[in-house]
Amino acid sequence: MSITPELVDVLPAHKFDEARLLSWLQQSIPGFGSRLDVRQFQGGQSNPTFLLATDSGQYVLRKKPPGKTLPSAHMVEREYRVMRALSEHTDVPVPNVRVLCEDSSVIGTPFYVMDFLEGRIISHSALRALDRKDRLPAYHSAIDTLAALHSVDVKSIGLGDYGRPEGYVARQVSRWSKQYLASKTDDLPAMEKLMAWLPENLPAKDETAIAHGDYRFGNLMLAPDSPEVVAILDWELSTLGHPLADLAYFCLPYYLPSDMEGMRGLKGEDLEALGVPDERETIARYCAQTGRDSIDEWHVYLSFSLFRLASILQGVYKRALDGNAANANALDVGKRASLLADLGWKIASEGDRS
Repeated sequence: MSITPELVDVLPAHKFDEARLLSWLQQSIPGFGSRLDVRQFQGGQSNPTFLLATDSGQYVLRKKPPGKTLPSAHMVEREYRVMRALSEHTDVPVPNVRVLCEDSSVIGTPFYVMDFLEGRIISHSALRALDRKDRLPAYHSAIDTLAALHSVDVKSIGLGDYGRPEGYVARQVSRWSKQYLASKTDDLPAMEKLMAWLPENLPAKDETAIAHGDYRFGNLMLAPDSPEVVAILDWELSTLGHPLADLAYFCLPYYLPSDMEGMRGLKGEDLEALGVPDERETIARYCAQTGRDSIDEWHVYLSFSLFRLASILQGVYKRALDGNAANANALDVGKRASLLADLGWKIASEGDRS
């Protein structure tokens, strides 16, 4: 439920040559500065992220994790590309990116640097860190920002080739099935069932937009003094994809327990007392902003989102076992994959909830 992201000393597994980085940044960013102080943001589970302080101000660096990583994962180059296109050609709020380094000899992996933004990040969907009067406006801003992202003409901003324009859910099911199997540690029967069920129950209607892939409050920065979204963060999973997959992912807290650490759930909460909209209200606002009358096959998008998140957390767990996860509590997080898979299979088994 943090407002300000937690900073820690650089974790031993993620240390790099800071003098070499400073030299590279001095050549790449005019007037960067003559000193460099590096601290690591705690909380992310994937690409290690660092705060850089120097004479010209503060910057944020994101890099691939060290060691062996899963195929097609941790593509910081893609993050840089999508944020640059959105910042230059749209009003979708993203950080201002500065430079991309694809030369692994500098700090061991590719990385990019962006401007540091002042703001608030609240990871739990109940938004208790905000005043009650600000919670509904924050939800509205989050939904409206997602709708604005999904309304971007991808070809007009140079992202027509950012992903394949069709078959997103099918490809994602295939991808995350492979990623799950590559990082499997224990038997999760619900994952096996979902891997068989999802390819047979793909959405009948295909759509294409920029899909963020991890759209939730923990990846949104609110203004320091208002409940307005000023930046969408963490674009690692973004691609051209089905917009309703993003919406379903944003709605997952309505199905996740509120009393389980790290789940960020709303199930069991009194939403009216919190001043937070329920799932129906959230979907209705999104539909109004995007010109939709209704949403079909909602259970498919929910089941898919839970399956995908379970696969991601299984990868976090495996990286923790291997000793190169980005977050100190990755072992605890990874163990939640089973709960997500079970819930995904329950929703799939219950059938349509359009």
